[in-house]
Parts: sequence; C-alpha cells; structure tokens
Amino acid sequence: MAFTQVLGDAVYQLMINMPLSRKDRKALLVLEDGSVFEGFAFAGKGETLGEVVFNTGMTGYQEVITDPSYKGQIVTMTYPLVGNYGINDEDMESAGIHLEGFVVKEYQANPSNWRMKKSLKAFLEEKGKIGLEGIDTRALTRRLRLSGSMKGIISTESKNINELLEKVRAYPGLVGRDLVREVSCQKAYLWENGAPSPEKIPGKIQAQKLRVVVMDCGVKYNILRLLENHGCQVVVVPAFATGDEILSYQPDGVLLSNGPGDPAALPYIVDAARTVIGRLPVFGICLGHQIIGQAIGGKTEKLKFGHHGINQPVKNLETGRVEITSQNHGFVVVPESVAKKADTSYTNLNDSTSEGMKYSGAMSVQYHPEAAPGPHDTEYLFSQFVEFMKKEKVKAQ
Repeated sequence: MAFTQVLGDAVYQLMINMPLSRKDRKALLVLEDGSVFEGFAFAGKGETLGEVVFNTGMTGYQEVITDPSYKGQIVTMTYPLVGNYGINDEDMESAGIHLEGFVVKEYQANPSNWRMKKSLKAFLEEKGKIGLEGIDTRALTRRLRLSGSMKGIISTESKNINELLEKVRAYPGLVGRDLVREVSCQKAYLWENGAPSPEKIPGKIQAQKLRVVVMDCGVKYNILRLLENHGCQVVVVPAFATGDEILSYQPDGVLLSNGPGDPAALPYIVDAARTVIGRLPVFGICLGHQIIGQAIGGKTEKLKFGHHGINQPVKNLETGRVEITSQNHGFVVVPESVAKKADTSYTNLNDSTSEGMKYSGAMSVQYHPEAAPGPHDTEYLFSQFVEFMKKEKVKAQ
C-alpha cells in the first residue's frame, strides 16, 4: 500500500511537471489584511514586497513582466496556466523585468514555441525575481476585487506569519512614491531600426522625418516601434529632462510615456509638460495622460484595484464606437478637475473612469493603444498623432 502511494505521488508530480523536491520550495504570500496563501516557488528565492494586483490577460505574460509600469507591484495572472510558450526576443517591452514578484496558478515547466529562447523560470531567475505557483489565484483575485489592491510579501525564507505581516505593513506602498526614476533611461538615445542606438547622439542627427521626443517614464518598446513604423525619427529622453531640454531637440512632437507609481509624486515631469504643451503637439499614454491632466490643473486619484488586462471596453465619445483596449494603471485623472479645460474623449464602460482627453495642443489616453499584449482597436491613434504633427508643422512654415 505504501509503495502504491509513493508511486502515485511520483506519477502525479511527473504529470504536473514538478520535481520530487517540490516540498523544499514552499513559499508564502501574505497580504496586509492578514490573508495567507501557501504555494511553491517555481523560480527564485528570498523575499519580495509590493502592491499585489491581478491581470486578466489570457496571454501576454512576457509583455506583462517586462512592462516598466509594473514596478513596485506583485502581479497575479487570473488565467490558470502560464509559461507554456516560454520567452522570446520579439515580445520584450523593455530590457528587463520590473515587477517585484509573479504569481500563477500553475507553471508549465515544458514550454513549446518555435520562437522560444528560454523558459519563464530561467528568465525570472536570470533577473533575480520570484515566481510563485500553486496558490488559489481565484480566491486571491476575488479578495483583491472586493477589498482592493493590497500590499503583500512573497517569502521562501520565513514561515513566521506575524513577522512577514509586520514587514508588509511597514512597506510604504505606491502612494506618494516616485518610481519613474527607477525605470527611466539615464541619458538620451535614438531609437532606430527597432532597437535603441545609444552610441548615436540624437541632437546631432538631422531629421529627414518628423522628429518625436519621447519622455521615458517607463516607456514600452512597442510605443517606440509604432512611432518608427509611422515614419517618425524617435529620440528618447530621461523622465527628468526639463521642458527646455526637450525643446532643444527641435521636435515636431512630444510623447509622454506610460510608467509606474503615483502620478502626483512627479511634479518635475508635470513642469516639463507645461513647458511643451501649447508649443508643439503632445501625446500622452497612460501615466502620460495623468501628467497632462495635472499640467492643465487637474488632479489624480487611486483606483480600488486598478485596470490590468487586455479586455477593457472603452467608448469613443466622438464616434460612439466601443473599442477593446489593453490597460495597466492604478491611478486615474479626476474628470471634474479638468472638465472646464479639456474635453473627455473616451470613457471606461466598466466604471465610467476617464480614458482620454483632448486639450488645446495635446491628446491623451489612459489605456495602451500600442497593445502589446492585446487588441489593436486603437492603434489608429498613432496615425492621428502623426497627422496632428504634420498639420502643425505646415502652420509653422
């Protein structure tokens, strides 16, 4: 009987692609409300703290973990099986991993994809990140959905719940924190042929095309890819660049990128935005939308559990068309705070939050028109931005 039980356990572990030493990799996720979830570390070890959020995408885990906007957060995927197609070179949204921890129901240890270069486990460990599996992600998601995003800790080192809870409650969270400086580039570079060209000096290269300066608050690569695909010369500058420094590149337009953390903690970026808005076309995406909102006198606030997924319905108020969007944000612009200065152009059909504005000389959206991952419903906004720049350039001549 004992032999049968041992054999059964071994077969079960082989079926779910787990080594027999699984018990040696036990890990805990502890939330600030005292909730405890026990699972196993399929990648990495140690402890990591962050705001725990859920992402509803069925695919796109590589884009999620390499999105700089997730800095400071522990992300759980609601889709139960993750890792099945590994990691490739084409779907990177930055040069590294920015989230603090990654939580899944079941990790697929034997991925298969013709583009795959490494497994999810290998990629997480290469970047020093913890991957947690085996917990009830439905229960975790429901708790976050009802109570709101919470601070949490993943630990492979301690089983002392009270000790871990103390660490969680001492963690500062995201409100009031400037995380942009931790993900932004440190010097300007040219984006060329689908990749950064840091050896080239952007200011000394003659623009034969429309030149767009991208303020890197944690920019996703697909934003840069699409700007280049739309015929633009793309110059990326650090988030701490001043408005005058941006204007020194003589751009035809400025894009304020996505990024992590609390937008209210970024007055230096808001000041730069104020300098350029009204002098040339400005396009804001996600955090960039929130920056523009503040630059024209508006306010931002934190959402209960944020929007993280690739299936958010947004209504275009000009056309009446409903578009499915990719989103990743925990803060929003308060519509009433900008009502007299900007026109609301898009609204979220789930909770009626602001999803876009139009202001004299500026356009912005809260969602991600570059998708990656997600639907391509709103990619046309890049074409609109290019046409906006062309018209303004003709006026100036």
